[in-house]
Formats: sequence, structure tokens, C-alpha cells
Amino acid sequence: MTAFDFSILLTGRYHDMLLGGLLLSLQLLLITLALALPLALLIALMRLSESRLLQAIAWTYVEAIRNVPLLAHMLFWYFGAPELLPEEVRTWLYEHNFEAVAAIVALTLYAAAYMSEDLRSGIRAIPKVQLEAGRALGFGFLATMRLIILPQALRVTVPPLVSQTLNLWKDTSIATVIGTAELMYQAAKVETATFRSFEPFGFATLSYLSVSLLITGLGLWYQHRYPARST
Repeated sequence: MTAFDFSILLTGRYHDMLLGGLLLSLQLLLITLALALPLALLIALMRLSESRLLQAIAWTYVEAIRNVPLLAHMLFWYFGAPELLPEEVRTWLYEHNFEAVAAIVALTLYAAAYMSEDLRSGIRAIPKVQLEAGRALGFGFLATMRLIILPQALRVTVPPLVSQTLNLWKDTSIATVIGTAELMYQAAKVETATFRSFEPFGFATLSYLSVSLLITGLGLWYQHRYPARST
């Protein structure tokens, strides 16, 4: 059996490729999370609004997104959606790292659909009398949500949101199918160039595990530091 080659991971071109892939994967995670959470909150509030039209729009969005595999979303936004644009615009997109943009769009829409249901459940876990009390004090629906309901609901939804963040981190690996140079894409390129599989994919496995444990640890710290209040 050939000895483990640490040089692939420690120095040189392949080292840079793997670190670059890890960095891009982390960027995909952070950018998508920053976009998905506000969108998820908007969708959750639409589901809970008094407008049947807003409820219908939000319900359609959630069901349409959640019932289609993430792989199909990735392929649609990279190959399908640009076909609706003029050829000049499409060419420009493909020349300017559109792979990463398409991956972010697909991941954002996909994660937001799931997170919105977690947020909606958290909001509904708060006793309805608190919403009614806020309305009785003269606050509108949005003001009552912002000042009274959401601060409590967000603490309740930390565990499921941490779980969704873990899923999002692992889902960034699917971006490799559209040529996004994230961690799995770079690991595969290193394996192809060196004919060594254990080192690059071992590095990828440990990277996913390490970041996942970090996310879990941050979630546990937040729950300990800011426990959900009993109602």
C-alpha cells in the first residue's frame, strides 16, 4: 500500500486548490445563509398574514421548492434560466463565474423554503394571546411580530435552524455538478491529476466534519447563553 502523501495537503498547487475549494464552500454557506434567513422570515410572515393572497403565494413557493430535488434546482438555474435571457447577457454571465451565482440562487431559494417552515412553527409556538395583546395595545401586525413575537420565536427556532444550516453546509457540495469550484470539485480535480483518492477526499471529509461540528457547537452555545423562555 502506498504511504499517505502529506505533501498534497501541506504545500504546492494541490494544497492551494483544496484550500481554495474550502474557502469557496464557506463563502457559499455564509452568503446563502445571509440571504435565506430574511427570505425565510418574509415567507413565514406571509403564511401567517391575514391576506389569503399572501398565504397562497407563500404556500405555493414552499411546496414548489420543497418538492423538487436540489440537484434539479441547480441545473435549472445554471442551464435553464439563462436560456430566457438574450444571448449577449447569457454569454456575459457564463464568462463571469456564473456557476457560483447560480449555486447561491438555488441554495438560497431551497434553504429559505425549509427555514420558513421552521420559523412559522416557532412563531405559532408563541401563545396567540400575546399577538392579541399587542394588537389591543394598538400595534399593527408587523409591529407586534417585530417587538413581541419574533424575539421569542427566534429562540425557539434555534435548534431547527441549526439543523437547516448543517444541511445547507453539506448541500454546497452539490454545486459541483454545475462546475462551481467548491471543495468537492477541487478534491475531484486533485484526485484526477494525482491519481490519489484518499488524500483529497480525506481532506474534504474532515473539512465538512469540522465545519459541521463548529456549527453545532455555536448552536449549543447560543441555546445555553440565550435559552428559550417559558411562556
